[in-house]
Amino acid sequence: MTPDPTLLRNIRVTVADLNGQARAKRMPASAYDKLIAGQAKMPLSALNLDIWGNDIAGSPLLFESGDADGFLRPTERGLLPMPWIGPDAGLLPMWMYHADGQPFAGDPRHALAMIKGRLDAKGWRAVTATELEFYLIDNSDGTFQPPRSPISGQRSAGADTLSMRMLDDFNAFFDALYAGCEAMGIAADTATSEAGPGQFEINLAHSDDPLRMADDTWLFKLLTQRIARAHGMAASFMAKPYPEASGNGLHLHVSILDRDGKNIFDDGGPQGTPALRHAIAGVLQLMPAATLICAPHANSYDRLVPHAHAPTGICWAYENRTASVRVPVGPPKSRRFEHRVAGGDANPYLLLAATLGAALHGVEEHSTLPAPITGDAYALELPQIPDTWPAALATFANEPLMSRLFDPMLIDNLIRTKRQEILGIETLSEQTVRDLYLEVV
Repeated sequence: MTPDPTLLRNIRVTVADLNGQARAKRMPASAYDKLIAGQAKMPLSALNLDIWGNDIAGSPLLFESGDADGFLRPTERGLLPMPWIGPDAGLLPMWMYHADGQPFAGDPRHALAMIKGRLDAKGWRAVTATELEFYLIDNSDGTFQPPRSPISGQRSAGADTLSMRMLDDFNAFFDALYAGCEAMGIAADTATSEAGPGQFEINLAHSDDPLRMADDTWLFKLLTQRIARAHGMAASFMAKPYPEASGNGLHLHVSILDRDGKNIFDDGGPQGTPALRHAIAGVLQLMPAATLICAPHANSYDRLVPHAHAPTGICWAYENRTASVRVPVGPPKSRRFEHRVAGGDANPYLLLAATLGAALHGVEEHSTLPAPITGDAYALELPQIPDTWPAALATFANEPLMSRLFDPMLIDNLIRTKRQEILGIETLSEQTVRDLYLEVV
């Protein structure tokens, strides 16, 4: 639903930074023609801020380059409504360019576009879908607890897995959320109550444009958080809001279509093609280094622990949710893999770029895949996903193959950002860290 700019009073021009935070300006609606023409500016360094919104100390984007401006150009989404504000405001998603028209390599959306371009060159289209888990939280008294049911007035006492009652109790919130998704063109599908108190999951429908899928995921997170506040709650995608409860995942499903629209992972049976196995091999090979993207924050590593509904071992399997990569059962034409490592706090642009880039690397190199596991992955002796933030950062920084997935500028910016955040967070209490991440990731 595209708003009529002549009926708006203001427009938010918005771009995603490396942490997935929305960096924005409020502009009068009279500036619409200027914005569409790509004349809006923002410092290049604005896409490389830490989780608090601070500049990155020593960044080459700052003083040594004069803290230069970049130019914001509208993405393919165009002007969108802002259901949490009303009919007077519009949202214009943007991405960053240099003054000479070249893409700014530090923009995470351009990182995904680069991988999409490599797929396009082969005549391939990546079909992706995301599953997003989030908690509804009452933090009105300074602590985290499940919100009171609008129907019973009671708080959830524990896991309400696939509870119809929970969906019914919060029906007004979900009605508003789905209406917002429809207005913004976000293809929201099934909602379920999950394993934590006040935890839910919504699946977004498959798309054969990974940029669209990342946009939908990023916009969905913004929308969900704003709609929840309108209903007197917080919605949080942070990886682990409650130490004792399940964390929030961001699961990614991937298949690839060739020029003729045939799924290159489909062999007509349940096993899948060699291309499927090569793609998974590439994902597993780069999984240790990509952990920083799947788990980008201090709180992320509280989720990646055994027996907490999140993978810890580097492995794959058919129809096994304890594995880090799962091949679901289903019709052969829908053969795909599900990447299960990322938390809900991951930047969707970087997550799709890393996963698709690793899969493409595996296919191009004919990477060898180990045998699929069976049974409980937590009980097996497997290579492990880095289990601390500093270890994940070091593994990312020391992996030369990352340069096949990302521009060196983005790699350097991300390393500097995470080093600064680690120093800033290491003295904070656990609750202060949870308060920090509640609605910014």
